[in-house]
Amino acid sequence: MNSASDNHSGNKTEGTELLGPEVWNLPNLITISRLLLALVLFVMIYLEGWWKTSAILFIIAAATDFLDGYFARKYNQVTTLGRILDPFVDKIIICGAFIFLLERGPASGINAWFVLIIIGREMFITSLRGFLEQHGRDFSASWSGKIKMGVQCIAVIFSLLSLSPESPFNTSSFILLRDISIWSAGIITIYSGVDYVLRAARMLRQSPLR
Repeated sequence: MNSASDNHSGNKTEGTELLGPEVWNLPNLITISRLLLALVLFVMIYLEGWWKTSAILFIIAAATDFLDGYFARKYNQVTTLGRILDPFVDKIIICGAFIFLLERGPASGINAWFVLIIIGREMFITSLRGFLEQHGRDFSASWSGKIKMGVQCIAVIFSLLSLSPESPFNTSSFILLRDISIWSAGIITIYSGVDYVLRAARMLRQSPLR
């Protein structure tokens, strides 16, 4: 998720008009479909009892993230709307999933501090990226950002499945794996945020803003 989003943000290809007829292309339709899929996922988490189905929906929404960026580059269909919408949908999917899981209480393994770290990092780095790119800097994805998104997705999947009353998802060993994935996601999220800040600082030292 993060790799496609960040690459969209760092792409220097000129986009088309924000809401012109050319925005209704395959990449943007995929992005919009992912947003609708995320909304269905949030409803299913809220209603409870659909944990395995919710996990499958999340996997689809996360796994298809690379498709919009791939088709946009392959068919030269990069648009301004796509460059804005793709990272926005990525944030909605991951942050929204953690927020709705937090509402499920301790059974999900998601705590308020964890959600605060996730959302805080995303808001800060997104703002930092926007600021730097506004001044002509290329602040596309780093390996830590890509790993961060992957580990976060694993944490969401384990958390969703751990809410299922069925075996093996209700076993202590599975709960342990869930907790490890959540802690790993928190740690790599913090590391990734620090990595991006240091990268921005190096960039500004080498080429100060004028």
